[in-house]
Amino acid sequence: MMPRALRRLVHLVLFCPLSKGLQSRLPAIKVKYLLLAWLGILIASWVIYMQYASYSELCRGHVCHMVICDHYRRGIISGSSCKALCDQRTLTLQRCMSTSSVHQVYSGLWKEKPVVIKCGIEDPVKTDGAPDSAVLRQEMTLFDKPTRGTSMDEFKEMLHSFLKANLGEQSSLSTLVDRVITLADVNEDGKVSLAEAKSIWALLQINEFLLMVALQEKEHTPKLLGFCGDLYVTERVTHSSLYRLEVPHYLQALVPEALSSSLNHWLAPAWPRRARITIGLLEFVEEVFHGSYGSFLICDASPYHVGYNSKYDCKMANLRSVTSEAVVRGFLRGRRCETNADCTYGRDCTATCDRLVKQCNTEVVQPNLAKVCVLLQDFLLFGAPSDLRGDLEKQLRTCVTLSGLASQMEVHHSLVLNNLKTLLWKKISNTQYS
Repeated sequence: MMPRALRRLVHLVLFCPLSKGLQSRLPAIKVKYLLLAWLGILIASWVIYMQYASYSELCRGHVCHMVICDHYRRGIISGSSCKALCDQRTLTLQRCMSTSSVHQVYSGLWKEKPVVIKCGIEDPVKTDGAPDSAVLRQEMTLFDKPTRGTSMDEFKEMLHSFLKANLGEQSSLSTLVDRVITLADVNEDGKVSLAEAKSIWALLQINEFLLMVALQEKEHTPKLLGFCGDLYVTERVTHSSLYRLEVPHYLQALVPEALSSSLNHWLAPAWPRRARITIGLLEFVEEVFHGSYGSFLICDASPYHVGYNSKYDCKMANLRSVTSEAVVRGFLRGRRCETNADCTYGRDCTATCDRLVKQCNTEVVQPNLAKVCVLLQDFLLFGAPSDLRGDLEKQLRTCVTLSGLASQMEVHHSLVLNNLKTLLWKKISNTQYS
C-alpha cells in the first residue's frame, strides 16, 4: 500500500491552492508544477525502493543453487540436470519470476534453449539467515526418505501408498509407480540409487511436480525436462499469463482496476486467437476431469496461472493451484466449521458447511468449468464478433452457474463444455487461426 503520508501529500499538491504571497514571489514559475515534479520524483523513488525490496525478498535463486549443488557434490541427491547446473554450468538461472520466497521460479537457459527452473527453499523467517543453516535444515527434513537399506520393493510400496493417498484409489497406480521409477533412474542402469530415490521422493512432495508426472502426456501441461534434487526444469511457456500486464501489489492503490483492465484488453491477442486459447483451456478442463489418475480441481482460477505459446495453444503455466480431488476431500472430511468460508481449500475450492453438525461436506460447490467460464467472461467477450456475441454470452452465463454436485457433474457439464467448444470452432475453423 502507498504510505498514508504520501497519499496526503498527493492530495495537498493537487487540490490545495497556493498562497498569493508565494505566487507573487515567484511570478515566472508555476510553483504547483514544481511541486508536482518533486512529487513525481518522490513517487518514482518509492516505486524503485519497493521494487528492490520485493526483489530481494522474493528472489533467492543463488541460495537455491548453492543448496542444490552442495547436496549434489556430497552425493545426497542426483538428477538428470545436476551436471548441467553444478559442473558444466550449461543450465543457468536468469530472470526471477518468483511470487513467493519459498517457491523460487526463474527463467533460464539450458543448452541455449529457454526453460523455466523451479526450486523450493526454506522460509528465511524460520532460519537464522545463515546459508549453512538452510543447507542443514533442508538435508534433515527434505531428503530424509527413503533411508539407507530400503529395498526396491519397499520403495515401490512407499510410492504406491503415497500416490494412493494423494490421487485416491486408482487402477492405474502401478503404471504411475513404474513411470516414477523410470524417471528416477537417471543413469538408466535399471536400478535406483539412494540419491536418486531421495531426489524423486522430495520432488513428489511438490504438488506441481506430481501433476506434471501424472499428466505428462497431456497437450496442455508443460513438459518436464529434467531435475536435480527438488529443483526441476520445465519448458518455458512463451506467455505465462492470459494477460500481459500485472500490476504489482504495492502499485494497486495507485492504478485503478478499470485502467489495468482496459490496458490488458488493448494488449490482448486478436479475438480469433483468444478463441483458440479458450478451446485449449476447455480441453484442459476435460483432461483433468476423470482422467487416468483421477479427477483434479483448480483451486485458484487465476488468469495469471494460464498461459499460451507462440502458436496460441493453451499451456498451464502454473499447476500449483491444481489439486487432486482426493486431497481436497481428505482436507474437508470431518473438518469443523461455522460458515462455508471455513470449508475452503486453497483460494476457491469451497464446500458447504453443515451447520447442524458443524462439519464440512466433501463436495466442492463450484466445479472447474464454472471457474474457467468466469475467467472467459472477461477474456473472451470483449471484441467478440457481433453475430456470435449473443450466443456466447448466453452460454457463458449458463456455464458460470454450474454446480459441483454429483447429480450435475457428468452429462450437464459435458454438454455445456462441448457446446462452447463447438460454437468457437465453427467461427474460427477453415481460417488461418484454426
